[in-house]
Amino acid sequence: MIRDIILVVVAYLLGSIPFGMVVARAQGGVDLRQVGSGNIGATNVLRAVGKGAAALTLLGDIGKGAVAVALGRGLGVTPPVLAAVALAAVAGHLYPVFARFRGGKGVATTLGVILAAMPTVGALLILIWLAVAACWRYSSLAALTASVALPILAWVLDGRPAMLALSGVLLGLVVFRHRENIGRLLQGTEGKIGQRLTPSNGRMVK
Repeated sequence: MIRDIILVVVAYLLGSIPFGMVVARAQGGVDLRQVGSGNIGATNVLRAVGKGAAALTLLGDIGKGAVAVALGRGLGVTPPVLAAVALAAVAGHLYPVFARFRGGKGVATTLGVILAAMPTVGALLILIWLAVAACWRYSSLAALTASVALPILAWVLDGRPAMLALSGVLLGLVVFRHRENIGRLLQGTEGKIGQRLTPSNGRMVK
């Protein structure tokens, strides 16, 4: 029991590492919380700094979720504990203790925990994200579509009750964190992949 609690805490702390803030500050001298959407994830890094910084952020955010779950699997924890570890890592990204609890939207870290917990499901989520992003160029739409597919794929390809519950909770968190994006998508004002921010006014330009 104590081991499991420690593992959950470690997962939260791993999830709390704000890779986007670190990379943006190091490569572009940018405080992500003051530009664009104010989000610390890879999409805002892409718009504010560039592709290289966004790629590093994406790898970091996916990696911290995957490492947390891999630790749990390596220790042979039960599926419910593994689900708790995965959720703690995502919660750390959403509400990071190292960034005054102002985090990202959880998509990359969600992908990381799913890749480690259910590799086939994770791989299919990547394909779904890429397909939607390629067709419509909206990162938020791609993330939402993949998140909706997550519980369905978990049910079909995995079936463990703990993983189904985890998938449902993660879907709810991603939708909640994207509520403003959903509004902009409906209004036709959502920024597309590839748009950049001008340093003078903070607005997105192509």
